[in-house]
Amino acid sequence: MLRRPLGKTGLQVSVLSYGASSLGAVFHAVNEDDGIRAVHTALDLGINFIDVSPFYGLTKAETVLGKALKGVARDRYILATKAGRYGADAFDFSARRVTKSVDESLARLGVDHVDLIQCHDIEFGDLKQVVDETIPALRRLREAGKVKFIGVTGLPLPALQYVVERTHVDTILSYCRYSLNDTGLESLLPLLRQKNVGVINASPLSMGLLTDRGAPDWHPAGPEIRAACAAAAELCRHRGTDIAKLAVQYSVACPEIATTLVGTASPEYIRNNIQWCEQPMDGDLLHDVLEILKPIANKTWPSGRPENN
Repeated sequence: MLRRPLGKTGLQVSVLSYGASSLGAVFHAVNEDDGIRAVHTALDLGINFIDVSPFYGLTKAETVLGKALKGVARDRYILATKAGRYGADAFDFSARRVTKSVDESLARLGVDHVDLIQCHDIEFGDLKQVVDETIPALRRLREAGKVKFIGVTGLPLPALQYVVERTHVDTILSYCRYSLNDTGLESLLPLLRQKNVGVINASPLSMGLLTDRGAPDWHPAGPEIRAACAAAAELCRHRGTDIAKLAVQYSVACPEIATTLVGTASPEYIRNNIQWCEQPMDGDLLHDVLEILKPIANKTWPSGRPENN
């Protein structure tokens, strides 16, 4: 699989990467053995970057991932986890908590270090605290050899921009902001390039909007966005393909995005995603889908504290 540099970290990451949130049964019940096989399938087929968080499944995803990685050579994968978010409304970006969080994650994952530690969903916290307290605490963990690189994650681009402009981070993880319906992340790419920040894109299916099933009931998107994405999915079905295929191909095609995360606990689905990445994109279909989505292009939804949006 094609690899790209992750900013100036020196890491070469597969353009498609494994998002382990599904191992925590975040979206639906999963079979643990299937999830472990999905991780092994991803690694065997060329994926080398894995992202997880203690928030996913309230530590279950990290626990299952730790089982999957047991016995796998450490140089076969680049491992990222997060700190700061521990429940739907449980956030703590204090130095004390994130320091403890990393030790807890290392124990669950069964490793002595992670390659990337990320402040999780920073828009729910005090961004000044993230800059002045959280990131310095993570740097101390880097000095101790427990983490190699430091990043931040979130939905609102202004929150990511705030941190990047005020302190050094190695990566940002942006979700739902580079997909068929929303390429708002493009506006931040010049700054990230200037600052040598690696870009990780998550949720190329926009948390289910760009699927045949459509968005789940809990999805925060408004009715206009839902309707447009459903119409685009219907067009793809009419053309004999799955909109998820086009969505994944579209996201990984951007050369300035180092890697795009896909989450599944199914070996079959991860295999499909990998195969899609290696197939040419249907340009005519892409044009027609983007026409349908044009009225809602780059429309998003609020997340976190109002002042961070």
